[in-house]
Amino acid sequence: MGVTGTEAGARPWEIDMTNGHHVVVLGAGYTGMFSAIRLAHRTRRTGVKITLVNPTSRFVERLRMHQIATGQQLADHRIPDLLAGTGVTFVQGTATAIEPETRRITVDGTMSLDYDTLIYALGSSTDTGKVPGADVQAFTLNNPEIAGRFAARLTEIAAARGTVTVCGAGLTGIEAATEIAESHPALHVTLISPDEPGGLMGAKARAHLHRALDRLGVTLETGARVTKVLPEAVELADGRIIRSDACLWTTGVKVSSLATDARIATDDRGLILVDATLRSVSHPEIHAIGDAAAVRLAWGQLHGSCQSGLPTAQYTADTVARLVRGKAVKPFRFGYYHQPVSLGRRDAVIQFTRTDFTPRRQCLTGRGAVAYKEMVSGSPLLTYRFSKRMNLTTIVSKGGRATRRPAA
Repeated sequence: MGVTGTEAGARPWEIDMTNGHHVVVLGAGYTGMFSAIRLAHRTRRTGVKITLVNPTSRFVERLRMHQIATGQQLADHRIPDLLAGTGVTFVQGTATAIEPETRRITVDGTMSLDYDTLIYALGSSTDTGKVPGADVQAFTLNNPEIAGRFAARLTEIAAARGTVTVCGAGLTGIEAATEIAESHPALHVTLISPDEPGGLMGAKARAHLHRALDRLGVTLETGARVTKVLPEAVELADGRIIRSDACLWTTGVKVSSLATDARIATDDRGLILVDATLRSVSHPEIHAIGDAAAVRLAWGQLHGSCQSGLPTAQYTADTVARLVRGKAVKPFRFGYYHQPVSLGRRDAVIQFTRTDFTPRRQCLTGRGAVAYKEMVSGSPLLTYRFSKRMNLTTIVSKGGRATRRPAA
């Protein structure tokens, strides 16, 4: 394969397709799955080969993990079924090393995959390593198996009218706390965080959220920082001990060290540093998307979410397809437009936002918000299904004036 590079946005790559082109996608979460399916559709007549690598064959709906954590039975989606008819090859295994110089990936320590283009979509997980005891004593929503064990534990302690602590009042913590309180009204649920729940929302949406927490009997410990997770309690920075028969940890995020270990340029958190076209600044044949990428736009840096992740996947699939055909690529543009939060199965709040995620005056609550949130949670799977045959867009907003110029 021969490549030459110039400035992003002009004509960044010429790709030699003489011997075909192999694209490897690492990670089959929301972004990896979408990029693989969309790229397959966009390159179906070009001879591009696509391989998708993921540790498990189950597709995990991260947006619904709080439902699994309360024992709700959800559909079991399998990656090979989602890929059926696309021509994408699925490899079940864990990427253990990347060799950018030889463009080779090691899977499970033994299998090797060579690539011409790599789409890095390994995502993120909850970090339990910064507070003593959290890695041993706390549950997370990192995968369905752990969430399932937490659900079983909830059933046990609900019979004894026990206490559950949810550490972290971001959107995941809020959704988990309300789901637990609604599903197990006999439990005493405490939501612990240094910050106010809904702090990034406008006054009306935040007031609705707090009314829901009150209605469900969730106790708030705001301005509190957990310093240790004990077998049956959590310890706060002010010395207080709060009983906890089960602790759910939802605060702090970490990413795989795979990119950093491979000497791909990353930031201090391990996210791949990318240019305006979401390619690695050190290895342009590597495209990073979703939570794994440090995407900086004129208005600020993207934070990990499905809302921004799917557009990065869409953009990258289209970018690779254009590069294969020798076409120029425009910089990535995106703006946030909402902040949807479920508050159990019968309530929700949708805060509409500006490009930079600051709140607008408008919000949606009640039944309309429940339907809206369910549409959001179910949309990725519908997008995959239809993207096999057509080019659907997940980019609701390109950010308007705020993103017309790439960040310096």
